[in-house]
Amino acid sequence: MTQLLARRTPAPAADAPSAAPRLSVAIPCFNEEAGVGVTVRRVVDGLARSGLDGWEVVVVDDGSTDGTAHAADELAAGLPGVRVVRHSVNLGYGAALKTALRRSRAELVAITDADGSYPDEKLGELAAAIGDADMVVGARSGREAHYPWSRRVPKAFLRRWVSWLAGRRIPDLNSGFRVFRREAALRFLALLPDGFSFTTTLTLAMLRSGHEVLWMPIETAPRRGRSKIRPVRDTLAFVHLILRTGIYFAPLRMLTPVLLLLWAAFAASLAYDVLALRNLTDKSLILFMFATHTFLFALLADMIDRRSR
Repeated sequence: MTQLLARRTPAPAADAPSAAPRLSVAIPCFNEEAGVGVTVRRVVDGLARSGLDGWEVVVVDDGSTDGTAHAADELAAGLPGVRVVRHSVNLGYGAALKTALRRSRAELVAITDADGSYPDEKLGELAAAIGDADMVVGARSGREAHYPWSRRVPKAFLRRWVSWLAGRRIPDLNSGFRVFRREAALRFLALLPDGFSFTTTLTLAMLRSGHEVLWMPIETAPRRGRSKIRPVRDTLAFVHLILRTGIYFAPLRMLTPVLLLLWAAFAASLAYDVLALRNLTDKSLILFMFATHTFLFALLADMIDRRSR
């Protein structure tokens, strides 16, 4: 991994914020030449007006092949408090955020996208809203209708699925506009994926581990540049995410419907054997063993999950 991380471009020492900033803003970029300049300037202007006590902006160029790297270097040279970290190859959205987390020096970390879709001028308000909580998420409102149905339907299903796993309603599961405590996020660094499911996994990990998570309504705009979504590959990743988050963060809750189905099938098979055949068949015994083993597996996984917290 260290061989894939290239040099970083420091901000001018004379204009840099204090050595211990209160907030680090992480902006992952992959071929975002059209939006990175607008985004970073909006972030810097908003933070300068917010009165926040110390901040820095960490732009992570994730192996871009267009003019993103050049644009990011110009921003770092001309704006106070902006640093650039560069991946020599594309490692993924989550990997870029992990790099920013490792390089961050602040107690609080904010993330936003470089496509200009989030209200970056409100990052100061988001940071102020965290209070004693561990994370505050910008919950997107009706403007999410900008997404096509091919994305909106899976996202709606995933939000309801994770809300059920977490045991509470989640207004926006994978918003890329949020502020969280760096120390809390570093606890889950090894579990967080390198792809777009970084934010989904972080939300569920925080909730299932007892951290306080807040949501603040925001308005979004159409993105600048071309979307990186790939329908077939991302659909497969979506199915994998469903299974992974369920088994890892709430194994007993996820497997409960499967257990109920297995025990119901065993009860129906046993009733048929006794009432119709007057004999115990292999089918009923297999269903009983399958249900028992699944129950023990779910119980063991739940115990491991609780001990790991």
